[in-house]
Amino acid sequence: MATPRDHAPLAERVEELLAAEGPLPIVAAGDPVLRRGTERFDGQLDPALLARFVEALRVTMHAAPGVGVAAPQVGVELRIAVIEDPAPVPDEVRLARGRAPQPFRVLVNPSYEPVGSQRAAYFEGCLSVPGWQAVVARHAQVRLTGEDEQGRALDEVFTGWPARIVQHETDHLDGMLYLDRAELRSLSSNASMAERWTQSTPEEAAKELGFELP
Repeated sequence: MATPRDHAPLAERVEELLAAEGPLPIVAAGDPVLRRGTERFDGQLDPALLARFVEALRVTMHAAPGVGVAAPQVGVELRIAVIEDPAPVPDEVRLARGRAPQPFRVLVNPSYEPVGSQRAAYFEGCLSVPGWQAVVARHAQVRLTGEDEQGRALDEVFTGWPARIVQHETDHLDGMLYLDRAELRSLSSNASMAERWTQSTPEEAAKELGFELP
C-alpha cells in the first residue's frame, strides 16, 4: 500500500487542477496519460479533495457534454470515473439501443465482466477523440464491480447502452480508447454522421462502408 508521502505528488497535481474555476481541460488522444493505465484508488486524495475532484469531473462531463469522464481524461492516473446519462433521445433510438436514463454515479476501482455472449455494435464517440465516431461491438450486458466515492461496494449488472458507457469509461482506466475496439472502416466525422448515419442502428453504414456487424 502506498504511503502518504507517495500520495502527496498526485494530490498536489489534483489541487493544481482544481485551482482554476470551471470545467477541467480534456486530454486529447496522443497524450501518454491516456495510455499508461491507472493506479487503484486507496486514499491518494483525502475525502475533501476526492469530493472536490469528483465534482470537477461532473462539471466537466456536463460541460463537454458527455455521458462519462474518466480521471485520465483530465490527466490524473487514478482509477476513478463518473457517468450520467439523461438519455434525451427519440423513442426509436432508445428502444433500438437499450438506452435508459442513468443517474450520476461515481465509479472507483471499477472492473467489468461480460454476462452472456451477446454483443451489440453501435457508433460511439469519445471526448478525447473529438470530431469522430466509429462503430464498436461491445458486450450487451456486463457485471460491474468496484466502489463508490464513499467506499461502498458496487456490484451491478448493466444492459444495453448503460453497459456500453461503463465499458467505455472502465477501458479508459486500463489505457484503452474506443478506437482500439472499433471497426475502423466505420470511422466517420461528426459531419458525416449528421449527414449519413443518423439511423438507430449501423446496418446501413455497415453495408455502405463495407464492414461486418456481430
